[in-house]
Amino acid sequence: MTAPAPLPFLVIDFDSTFTQVEALDELADIALRGRPEREQVVAAIKALTDAGMDGSLSFSESLKRRVALLSARREHLDELVRHLRTKVSESIRRNQRFFHEHAPGRIYIVSSGFREFIVPVVAEFGIPAEQVLANTFTFDEAGNITGFDATNPLSQDGGKIRQLQQMGLEGAEVYVLGDGYTDYQIREAGMAQRFYAFTENVSRPAVVAHADKIAPTFDEFLYQNKLPMTLSYPKNRIKALLLENIEPTAEKLFREEGYQVEIVPGGLDEEELMERIEGVSILGIRSKTQLTARVLERANRLIAVGAFCIGTNQIDLLGCMQRGIVAFNAPFSNTRSVVELTISEIISLARRLPVKSEKMHRGEWDKSAAGAFEVRGKKLGIVGYGNIGAQLSVLAENLGMQVLYFDIAEKLQLGNAVKCRTLAELLQQADVVTLHVDGRPENTNLIGAEELAQMKPGALLINNARGHVVDVPALAAALRSGHLGGAAVDVFPYEPKTNAETFENELRGLPNVLLSPHIGGSTAEAQRNIAEFVPERIMQYINTGNTQQSVNLPNLQLPAQQAAHRLIHIHHNVPGVLARINNVLAEHQVNILGQYLKTNEHIGYVITDVNREYDQDVIQALRAVEHTIKFRVLY
Repeated sequence: MTAPAPLPFLVIDFDSTFTQVEALDELADIALRGRPEREQVVAAIKALTDAGMDGSLSFSESLKRRVALLSARREHLDELVRHLRTKVSESIRRNQRFFHEHAPGRIYIVSSGFREFIVPVVAEFGIPAEQVLANTFTFDEAGNITGFDATNPLSQDGGKIRQLQQMGLEGAEVYVLGDGYTDYQIREAGMAQRFYAFTENVSRPAVVAHADKIAPTFDEFLYQNKLPMTLSYPKNRIKALLLENIEPTAEKLFREEGYQVEIVPGGLDEEELMERIEGVSILGIRSKTQLTARVLERANRLIAVGAFCIGTNQIDLLGCMQRGIVAFNAPFSNTRSVVELTISEIISLARRLPVKSEKMHRGEWDKSAAGAFEVRGKKLGIVGYGNIGAQLSVLAENLGMQVLYFDIAEKLQLGNAVKCRTLAELLQQADVVTLHVDGRPENTNLIGAEELAQMKPGALLINNARGHVVDVPALAAALRSGHLGGAAVDVFPYEPKTNAETFENELRGLPNVLLSPHIGGSTAEAQRNIAEFVPERIMQYINTGNTQQSVNLPNLQLPAQQAAHRLIHIHHNVPGVLARINNVLAEHQVNILGQYLKTNEHIGYVITDVNREYDQDVIQALRAVEHTIKFRVLY
């Protein structure tokens, strides 16, 4: 591998930079445990910390008041050190190897905190004690912290500037990384060439405004300076766009991973999405937003798309595949929710609850059994015997229903379910027909006027699948004529993009018809499961190359990456590409530790794990391999 750029002298703050927290705040929390004034005192110390960091209070005054409030003892410091070791900033911890390799003589911790807790924490990262410049506590004979060494420059205003002057770094290239105003002052005094506002843990507007650069993570600092880093690419540069009110857990997971996240409450039409997609690496949608070929042409950075639902017909999967964009859905996460809704609709329609409820709201007391029936002993026809259909089959049998099913694929029946050879055979026998097919174009108007006529008089129809599966005008006509006894519909050929848009449909106002706004999977449990499952699959792909459960790329479940760089190559499935890849690796004398290949009719997916040491020219050579769609490196 080519030699990295020389490392400048790096001055790093400790509190809220090297660690996620302010150590004095944490020490106060420990020292005051069990005391009634704890909450009030800790809040006062935190307020003084913020005032000293953003420059609204002189640092010396802030430090003096905080230490006076501590009521801490020497033994509390051991517990504090143990606690701080668990609170090292994630991006600092991730790059521990960098510190061990480059810290001696180059990386300094310059902090207004205290050596007693800083030295043991940073020692684990290879930073020598003599490169820690910080304050020291004073103690009385009983071990109580009484104050600090007031002669130390770092206990005074402008102390960091004087400390650097004493280090003799004038004329050297010095970069400062910190979150506080005192860190910026080093740059302002001319003692550093650059000040990076570190915002991973806290972002202080007054500090950020004065920064030469923003470093949301330590990875970003290393990336900007072309220094060796643990990650291949800073995660803060990866932008996720989440549409259609996806459950907040997804946003939380993506943010915790370090990604930028933008939220749009409703769906976007094609033109709107084309305007928003540029620069987006991860797109999260549900069923309304269409990811079309035109949108994909604008998707210059798109890596992955997540369908936070079961269906994927709203995504141009082939177009994504041909551009090396992976797609994931949630095939199991809301199965139970859809099944329970269907069961409730079957019973509600059988008892004519929509009609009874509407009359009651008008003040009419219609106590009559006319048209109402028990579901026990009735025949339920399930069209589409996938995850939802199969689970519905089991629950329906528990209600005493006889289950028939039809599926174009060979499926193993559960319980006493009976397979029908044709759709017509099912329609002619079933008292209730429920649809659970996917949204492929061939399923458009799967249930039309002809199929509705084949159903038994008085039968019920339920569509919780896709809106275009049923010819809605034909269904409305069958209901008006009295041929069907009722219907429940949760999905529609056209659905409002936001809750503010009016719902227009031929089924409105018809008796014994249950209409719901595409809520089959809209339960707290289902949405939380989906919001956890889809981001995990996307992050696994980005972090490891794992495509297991992708709906469009060849599925590869990869072993853990062990002390290697992982080369990920997506290419058109034509003969000879793998040979060309290996020829490039051989020409550059790259040692292959493992190689994995999976193809489909359109693309090939090759993963190659190699030794970390190699000539960077090999990367450009692999990108240039004929028929390459996408190439990236993981380390």
